[in-house]
Amino acid sequence: MDNLTHSLAGAVLGQIGLKKKTGLGMATLIIAANVPDIDAFAVLLGGQHHLAIRRGITHGPIAMAILPFLLAGLMIWFDRWQTKRGKRPADRLPLHKGWLLALAYIGTLSHPALDWLNSYGVRVLEPFSSTWIAGDTIFIIDIWIWIALIAGFWISRRREKQGIANWQRPAWISFTAICAYIFANGAITGVAESRTTQWLKSETSIEPELVVANPLPVMFWKRAMLWRSAELYGGEDFDLFSSDMAKFRNQGGNLGTPHMLNHPAVAKAGEIDPEVKAYLFWSRMPVVTVEDKDDNYLVTLRDQRFMISGIGNQFVVQTTVPKDRLDEAER
Repeated sequence: MDNLTHSLAGAVLGQIGLKKKTGLGMATLIIAANVPDIDAFAVLLGGQHHLAIRRGITHGPIAMAILPFLLAGLMIWFDRWQTKRGKRPADRLPLHKGWLLALAYIGTLSHPALDWLNSYGVRVLEPFSSTWIAGDTIFIIDIWIWIALIAGFWISRRREKQGIANWQRPAWISFTAICAYIFANGAITGVAESRTTQWLKSETSIEPELVVANPLPVMFWKRAMLWRSAELYGGEDFDLFSSDMAKFRNQGGNLGTPHMLNHPAVAKAGEIDPEVKAYLFWSRMPVVTVEDKDDNYLVTLRDQRFMISGIGNQFVVQTTVPKDRLDEAER
């Protein structure tokens, strides 16, 4: 998810009462909710390499064990540093090391849990496994979650400042509503993927290897349905409130389009071009076009998820493979 969502999630967790467990409780929750994204430094690498690094090692079990300890230690140091300088706020609660560590864990663990919800995915077992997993439940930026988080935090904070006894209630309502919203979206995704799989198997000769209900912005009741078999890919929109099954066709009117992932030039491109290798690593649904250009093949890779949602050219990579790099049988 986006970092505003992560930050607001940490803030709402604080407003349900967790921030009162220790000094620097709210700051710890908000920072912890974002700390796995320290892998954002990888953007300096440019190209496709930063996408291959993101949502990996800093979202895996080793990081989940170590990062909260480091953050708790940093917060303890900061509190002592302020105390020595005479800058520690008088109204700050005493630090409770046990609760500080617990809040660091709660905030940190909330991060991959939220990241898992969208279709981009996260490698939660890195470095033990590089398998991407994705919940296909929530769009990466969800305005309805923003609204619920902002409302819950703002109303709760205002009630707290006014001295209202049960100031945590709005934050609890927000937290509960978001959990229910996530559960409902998971159910919608399950229905969409089940209907699509059943339709493909019963009405066509295609045996899908992967069916993904890609969440859409704002319209949480809809999904961009994506499927792929050993040779073909296709997709169309799903609407929970429509009984009409989508036709699962491409713009040309055909049922499916060859994804060409098995073309020998693609494997060779991954060997000779680090950008292609990185792309094939992070891309969950790669789609390839291979054009014959005299003595070379022009290989273009896209990701099926972002072809549907129309997100920029950063998810497209091209490379040239000389034909003499392939043996005669492959050519």
